[in-house]
Amino acid sequence: MAHEIYKGKKVFITGHTGFKGSWMAMWLHSIGAEVTGYALPPEELSHFNLLKLPIKNYFQDINDEAAISKALKESQPDIVFHLAAQPLVRDSYDDPITTYNTNVLGSLKVYKAALEAGVKSLVSITTDKVYENHEWIWGYRENDQLGGHDPYSSSKACVEIMTNSFRKSFLADNRMLLATARAGNVIGGGDWARDRLIPDLVKNAAIGSVTPIRNPQSIRPWQHVLEPLNGYLMLGEQLLLGNKDFCTSFNFGPESHDIASVECMSELASLNWDKIKVLPEKEAIVKHEAGLLKLDITKAREILKWNPIWDSKKATATTVNWYKDYYQNKVVSSLKNLEEFIALLQ
Repeated sequence: MAHEIYKGKKVFITGHTGFKGSWMAMWLHSIGAEVTGYALPPEELSHFNLLKLPIKNYFQDINDEAAISKALKESQPDIVFHLAAQPLVRDSYDDPITTYNTNVLGSLKVYKAALEAGVKSLVSITTDKVYENHEWIWGYRENDQLGGHDPYSSSKACVEIMTNSFRKSFLADNRMLLATARAGNVIGGGDWARDRLIPDLVKNAAIGSVTPIRNPQSIRPWQHVLEPLNGYLMLGEQLLLGNKDFCTSFNFGPESHDIASVECMSELASLNWDKIKVLPEKEAIVKHEAGLLKLDITKAREILKWNPIWDSKKATATTVNWYKDYYQNKVVSSLKNLEEFIALLQ
């Protein structure tokens, strides 16, 4: 069984009520891990609520230092996966203070609380947008310059810098192994966040509306949510085994030839659901978002032995069909998707 090391382990996930965190909680629970989640309460319509996982939940804010400290001391996890964040670029323009407080100081509070609780392993999730984006045609490597034009991207770059400082300042004795993971644009069933391409397409398709899309020629490293989660679990496994050489950063993205534009992804989505209709959006004021972003995944491939499993066509088809199952039949296909994915890991 893939990732069998987690069977019986105590795993603490921050942000488990979010899109990516709920998929991770489901995967770990299916393995037999003892999962504890810490996050803000979920929206009424959420992947987390649909899954109905029998796990322990703390519905609190990572900015509450006393609460996160108490939860970690009570849970005594073997490993922490830190996914909690303010994850939306456009929201970061509207509320930069909350974005920086949550993403930077919130992460620092999680690290400090984990260390004080005796946690031995922690994987912190940032983003592919931590790099200073020069709009060049080759993929960014883990040692390329950090940056970020918008508040969200720069806040995550700050997390990477803070993480490196935390390692040097407090973890020189390796009493807690800490790594970071940078993933591309993830898609998959159960994401209803605003200003994300696939969620916007399927929500509008379900009610018979056309979806206005911005920046149709923008290119992103799209991947199904299970792809980076597989990488996070592989990275966490190395930390659980005490391999301190993995206390660094790793990119998880698609093959270099498999990146796609917003327009292309919209077309792929419509091939799997004929109700999906799009219209390029004309904005009077456009908030900056990178036009071209690619990741170099050589490090993860060579050192972790991680490889992408599904290409963008398969990822899009699986995602859109998840929503079709949900909207048309009220069926949640997440576990079925996971089983199909895991079968290819054997």
